[in-house]
Amino acid sequence: MKVRIRSLLIAIAAITAPVAVQAGDTLKKVREVGEIRLGHRDVSVPFSYLDGEQKPVGFAIDLCAHVVDAVKAELKLSTLQTKFQPIQLGNQIPLIENGTIDIVCGPATNTVERQKVVAFSDTIFVSSIRAVVMKDAPIKTFEDLNGKAVSLTAGSTSIGLLAARTQEKNFKTNNVMSPDHAGSFLAFTTGRTEAFVMDDVLLASLVANSPKPDSWRLIDDSLRTEPYGLIIRKDDPDFKALVDRTLVGLMKSGDFQNLYTKWFTSPIPPKNINLNFPMTAPLKEAIANPNDKGV
Repeated sequence: MKVRIRSLLIAIAAITAPVAVQAGDTLKKVREVGEIRLGHRDVSVPFSYLDGEQKPVGFAIDLCAHVVDAVKAELKLSTLQTKFQPIQLGNQIPLIENGTIDIVCGPATNTVERQKVVAFSDTIFVSSIRAVVMKDAPIKTFEDLNGKAVSLTAGSTSIGLLAARTQEKNFKTNNVMSPDHAGSFLAFTTGRTEAFVMDDVLLASLVANSPKPDSWRLIDDSLRTEPYGLIIRKDDPDFKALVDRTLVGLMKSGDFQNLYTKWFTSPIPPKNINLNFPMTAPLKEAIANPNDKGV
């Protein structure tokens, strides 16, 4: 009986464990299992979040839907199941590496450091690292945060960038870490911190969706401009080529720009709030000249 139970447990573990993926095997794996796994965020409006019915939606989700269609066509599959896997900043790269997910459908900064372990698609967005503060707070630059508590999200590039600025300008902040953006924003809006440092578009979305959006403002000072890309496994040229080919096709056809309008300058679910975040010059340049350069 013990042998049978042990065998059963091994079989169950084999079924539920992530599929191991060697470099260059994403398309092969998808063909074999008949399923592609998309990593999504819960609160990264408007890139990847849950709508009123708790379904993943957003700009990056729509882009990934086009990638899924391209994979299905490339592999000549009559059907292809799509599985959504919740992720956070801190675990998105490990989940890509161990095969739990095949692509990150959310806002992810393309950095040279991250490129050592994963690959990125061509740029889908360009953001600036800024801070949200109280509307009447006397804070105009990051140096004005000296001695103050600051919200940061674990795993974000904001942590290192803020540390570099504090060292360069010889000031200090008391950093309060949260596992996700919602937690960081909550710490800020409830008075535990005096600022939340993160990508400007994510801060704008959190402010727009807050109960009192007029109570907060973004400072003009910026730590860095950052390109976003969809994260995929490293050393997988066939899958990367398919992803980039899909994105460039959308850019050339104008469908990419239409999706941008849908999510950044139009009312979006679940509250029909308009972020009013027009396309910036750096993003227009990235669309005109697609590339996967990191910072």
